[in-house]
Amino acid sequence: MENADNNIIEESIRKKFHKDIFTPFCKAINEYELIKEGDKIAVCISGGKDSFLMAKLFQELKRHNKFDFSLVFLCMDPGYNEANRNLIEKNAKLMNIPLEIFETDIFSNVTHIEKSPCYICARMRRGHLYNKAKELGCNKIALGHHFNDVVETIVMGMLYGAQIQTMMPKVKSANFEGMELIRPLYLIKEKDIEHFRDYNNLKFLQCACKFTEQNYAKNINEHELASKRKRVKNLIAELKKENNQIDQNIFRSVENVNLSTIIEFKDKKGNTHRFTEDY
Repeated sequence: MENADNNIIEESIRKKFHKDIFTPFCKAINEYELIKEGDKIAVCISGGKDSFLMAKLFQELKRHNKFDFSLVFLCMDPGYNEANRNLIEKNAKLMNIPLEIFETDIFSNVTHIEKSPCYICARMRRGHLYNKAKELGCNKIALGHHFNDVVETIVMGMLYGAQIQTMMPKVKSANFEGMELIRPLYLIKEKDIEHFRDYNNLKFLQCACKFTEQNYAKNINEHELASKRKRVKNLIAELKKENNQIDQNIFRSVENVNLSTIIEFKDKKGNTHRFTEDY
């Protein structure tokens, strides 16, 4: 079976996946006030299933034309191999996404870094996206982090960072004045994104990281490459076998924080407060 054409893909968003995908997309935008009148948004496409779906959802939202905002579909090539670059371009054409691709040499710069190359790569990619988006007159960049990413971040913060934190639905940039990052897939579950992908028989990039490719080429044990996020993902999946609401409960835990039951917390200015202050 060949890939679905764009008309079928768009029809599936409007009908089959309206409840599980388009509705939570709109809910996140409304609930977290992610888009305002006059915004120019750089929809950042990495080549994976999440960002490509996000682009189609933005196009569908724009079709409703309830208020004025504009879109730029932006893809940064950090040094993809030819096959991966071609797949991105093929999917953009198939899905009727007018993609603007710009090139960087990030992969070649981070492959020689031994300590935290993934963290540095992510920071560099974010910086390049902000720069390019601002150059194009955008005031926001949209990234494709979904509900599962948020839940996993909460658990990772507790288990590995000794803190209660989450991946916020929107963040003002500290380094690029007037720029903001938004996450419109915030309430969409990964299983529904995968269902959309498989239903439309689409194939996207999985991982195009040259650092990972090189490590596999050196026959490094796969277990050594497993990320903390992957382990947390597996842990949550295991817990969901006993209680299907585990992921929802984790998400809601950061909506229901009671400061009177917290030993210590930091305010917006970074000042630390301990429960003994008001005991």
